[in-house]
Amino acid sequence: MVGRTSVRSGALAPLSGSLWRLARVVPPQAESATRTQPARPPERGPFGPLRAADGNGVALPEGFSCRIVGRSGERVGGVTWHAAPGGGACFPDGDGWIYVSNSDVPLLGGVSAVRFEPDGTVGGGYRILSGTDHNRAGAATPWHTWLSCEATPLGRVFECDPYGYRAGLPRLPMGRFRHGGVAIDPDRGVVYLVEDEPDGCLYRFRPEDWGDLTTGTLEALAGTTGEQAAIWKPVRNPSAMSVPAREQVQGARRFDGAQDCHYADGFCYFTTRGDGRVYAYDAVNERVTVLYDGGAQPYDHDGEARPYEPGNGVMTTRGGLFVAEDDGVMEINVIARDGVVSPFLRVEGHVEGHEGSRITGPAFSPDGGRLYFSSQRGAHQAGSANPRGSANPGGGGSTGAGITYEVSGPFRG
Repeated sequence: MVGRTSVRSGALAPLSGSLWRLARVVPPQAESATRTQPARPPERGPFGPLRAADGNGVALPEGFSCRIVGRSGERVGGVTWHAAPGGGACFPDGDGWIYVSNSDVPLLGGVSAVRFEPDGTVGGGYRILSGTDHNRAGAATPWHTWLSCEATPLGRVFECDPYGYRAGLPRLPMGRFRHGGVAIDPDRGVVYLVEDEPDGCLYRFRPEDWGDLTTGTLEALAGTTGEQAAIWKPVRNPSAMSVPAREQVQGARRFDGAQDCHYADGFCYFTTRGDGRVYAYDAVNERVTVLYDGGAQPYDHDGEARPYEPGNGVMTTRGGLFVAEDDGVMEINVIARDGVVSPFLRVEGHVEGHEGSRITGPAFSPDGGRLYFSSQRGAHQAGSANPRGSANPGGGGSTGAGITYEVSGPFRG
């Protein structure tokens, strides 16, 4: 996440659909019991029923409209839009704003940015990071920079300038490992990072000076599976090329494919793909609990039972919560204050050829009036290698001819 100036715990941020369905409905303090999967969302939500899909293949409620702002391989305000768009965020820019987007492709990865004028027209496009590898997760910092993370065995965290004035630079003290997610805790002045490996760790980075990520201490959570008490131990050499960071801490606690890390109100939430769990780290009381156990009954979609897969999401500052589903379900749903989940938009796969794609990079403009997201396309194509054994774990979109959208309308309603 990159971008800084005073992001509180309730600010806009990416998060997991399954994580936030449960984080809103189930208090983190009541975490011991196994949670059931959410029921299929009703067709009518607080914004009204979905209309038929428009010419872009996107179904929206009355009063909302959608436009395409970028297609992979095509020019957007002076830059060729990247393949496999991943994590994204918005930053204020005078009376306008900027949307940044990771590129989850090998070797060429990086990050692109689009600058929007106050009336929403595209004012320019440019690269803020190039030549990196499988940039997937990211986070906006309180001082308006973008942290772009590589999802490779020796992946790095790059701190990028969304305004395009300074080159993106690696922050090696934050560790070299397969980054599954990153979250900013401004209340304690730390950064949480999760590792997308079958035996990955939960890390926290404590900068020597908050706002400066060039120096600091990287620690890994230690303890046994099922233990709640949090014990943090330092990683001896975070930037080591030979000994993985997760092997440098004796007694490090293991998580099976951790990803979708998010901080809010004293809790760091993250999901694990391998066992379908949602964890909550209580930063105040320093304990880790299982908020949801994926062993529960499957999620029902269109009458077909299937395991619920974590997706991506974005939280608004007005109490509404927008979450995206994964595993081929191309929807963004809204969670109302009472916990009811309903669809806000649906991308029809047969219209634009989105079969096998997923929704990535949801982010609201600074004024909350526009929602950006991408169809990564190709992220989960049939015949792709098993994520655990491939060079592209986690379903990265190395072949994704992505499309990035903007939705505008009466979100404040």
